[in-house]
Amino acid sequence: MQTETLEVFREVARLRSITGAASTLRYTQSAVSRQVAALEQELGTRLFDRLPRGVALTAAGANLLTHATAILDRLALARREVAAVHAGTFGVLRVGAFATADAALVPRALARYRATHPSVRLSLLEGVTGGLLAALLAGDADMVLVTAGADRPFDDPRFATHHVLDEPVLLAVPTGHPLSAASSARLADLTAEAWIAGSAVPEETLLAPSVRLGFRPRIAFVAGEWTAKLGFVAAGLGVTLVPALAARAAPPDVTLLALHPDEVPPRSVLAATLTGRTVPPTVTDFLTVLRAEARSLFP
Repeated sequence: MQTETLEVFREVARLRSITGAASTLRYTQSAVSRQVAALEQELGTRLFDRLPRGVALTAAGANLLTHATAILDRLALARREVAAVHAGTFGVLRVGAFATADAALVPRALARYRATHPSVRLSLLEGVTGGLLAALLAGDADMVLVTAGADRPFDDPRFATHHVLDEPVLLAVPTGHPLSAASSARLADLTAEAWIAGSAVPEETLLAPSVRLGFRPRIAFVAGEWTAKLGFVAAGLGVTLVPALAARAAPPDVTLLALHPDEVPPRSVLAATLTGRTVPPTVTDFLTVLRAEARSLFP
């Protein structure tokens, strides 16, 4: 049973005329008659009663019309949706991101994207790099954001990467600290400081590039979350490094300073997709929006 035959059948049923259907479909009358006869032969029953003027559906024909209409309508919907998915205006976009990217960059980009892609369903998965990449491999995300540094490149061949931005790393000091009136700092200014870090091993933190340059930080407190680190700094218990994406979370009693990029280099924020897989238009369009939003945050 071909869809073309069902379309001919539906048109004959709608117009109650083989001649009328032939005119509408731009077929010859004999071609329409042959298709109707072939369909009746395939199903083993008469679908139309031939009348002196036109045709009328039999009970079997009326039943088939219900199914033919549903099939043809569903196929038309499938064609429209596939075309919309191809155009990037329909479908699903599942984004995975780390916590600091979710502070401003990702929500602002998603809001801008949704304004121009209202028919795309959006979802967000937040996590750390390992979990985000596992979700991408499992098919639970369409793209995820990860970070890489000059000392820690991202080179897993299972993933294709797309550059989003180079994110500066800032120094957070308590307001009133001797450096708080400055606009920037060097590592030589920080040798006596107590540090708040995510690990007692500085090589496992944002301090790692500085350690390789010979800097020896004294880690006084270990805190995993950026809000906790900034809270310790605000209380005057030490200083910490903060990715620029997390800067909006800094309380008013914390001052953020630039650091020399040769001593504390920026880290790259990358979007990862699966190697060898077609990147959906939704992801391509969102990457464009994400990069534009990154430029607005870091002109």
